[in-house]
Formats: sequence, structure tokens, C-alpha cells
Amino acid sequence: MQSDTSMLYKLMILYILSRVNFPLSNAQLTSFILEKEYTNYFNIQRAISELTDEAFITVKTIRNSTLYRITDSGRETLLFFDNMMSPGIKEDIEKYLLENKYELQEEVSTPAEFYQMKKGEFSVHLSVIERETHIIDLSLTVPTEEDASKLCSNWKEKSSEVYAYLMSSLLESK
Repeated sequence: MQSDTSMLYKLMILYILSRVNFPLSNAQLTSFILEKEYTNYFNIQRAISELTDEAFITVKTIRNSTLYRITDSGRETLLFFDNMMSPGIKEDIEKYLLENKYELQEEVSTPAEFYQMKKGEFSVHLSVIERETHIIDLSLTVPTEEDASKLCSNWKEKSSEVYAYLMSSLLESK
């Protein structure tokens, strides 16, 4: 039988993920729980791993970031065990999300990743996601890993500029 504290950590993670309509990174989940000093890093990682193994959350890795979403069975489990989490913890989570939701969403709304296709070619995949809809989904092939890495690194700050340019250029009348 698992301990009540382990169950509580899992419920907290499920609750956080249920309160947002976008994925959260491992760093985002971890920072909130550590900031509030609910537990240590290793307990959080164990809880996340077990939730993934139990299919209560899904995991997707993009470049150096691991993103999590709650599943339907995770939502059902949360509803069933909701009374095990104190109103104070829920209040802390709600307050944190209210104060940080925009920044949290902004961090995960511009994924960028690359992989080697064949010797001397790298495929770069860049996206802008708003409310689970891909506003831009761009794939480019570049000759070097350095170029691929640079495109990914610059994407977060330049994606708005690129979108504006593409829209104005492509909607322009001849």
C-alpha cells in the first residue's frame, strides 16, 4: 500500500495539470511544489514517474523539455480522491496558477526541436500553439547541427515576428 504522502504528491500533480488547458513541463511542476516546500525533488520525480506508468498523465519530450498532460483516467482518479487534498493546498495551487498562468503557458507555447535526417542534414520543427491549436507548424531542413540548434534557440523570441511577416507577406495582394 502506498503512503498517504506519496498519494498526496500525485494528487497535487494531477490537480495542477487538471487546472490548465496546456501541458506543463517537468520544471514547472517541480518548481511550484519545491517553492511551497511540500516535498523534495526526488519525491516529485517519483510521483511523476508513477503517474506516467499508471497512465494518469502523458509525457512528451521536446528537445530538452518534458511536457505533461493529465489523461481522462487521471481526471477520474482525481475526482475519486479529491477529498484527500486539503483546501489549503488547492488554494495554494489556484493562487499560483492565477499569478503565473500566462508565463507558464508562454513557456510551452513555442516548441522547437530538431533531429538528424541523414549525414549533413537536420530537420527542424518549429511551432506556435494557442489553446491546443497549432497557429504555426513549420519544418525546415538545414545543413548543420549548429544551424538547427540556433533556429531552435531563437524561435521563442522571434516566433511572433516570423508569424507577422508570413501573414502580411502571404496575404498581400498583387
